[in-house]
Amino acid sequence: MAINRGGFLQTNTGLEIDKDTQAELTYTFEWSDWLETGDGVASVEYSVTARRNDPTAVTISSSGVNGTKTYAVLAGGQAEKVYIVTAKVTTTDGLVDRRAFRVNVKDRQA
Repeated sequence: MAINRGGFLQTNTGLEIDKDTQAELTYTFEWSDWLETGDGVASVEYSVTARRNDPTAVTISSSGVNGTKTYAVLAGGQAEKVYIVTAKVTTTDGLVDRRAFRVNVKDRQA
């Protein structure tokens, strides 16, 4: 499984990425710059919330840890809606942190 999905856009309000309504892709966070020497990612919990009272239609079909990266496989979503995906990690030293990105769902049909 490729877990190096790029394409995040850094904006003044954070990270965001466009996703097609039919796409099922893996998205990753790299935690090595944040981790202290000798610490590692022990576990991750991914969640999805809708913005502006939109229905939550983006689903997480799987997620996990691969070294210093965490990943989630996202599917679905309603076109022209925005969803927030949050990763909450716990390290082997017991530290906890969260990172989030916006998913802008687009209908990319021809």
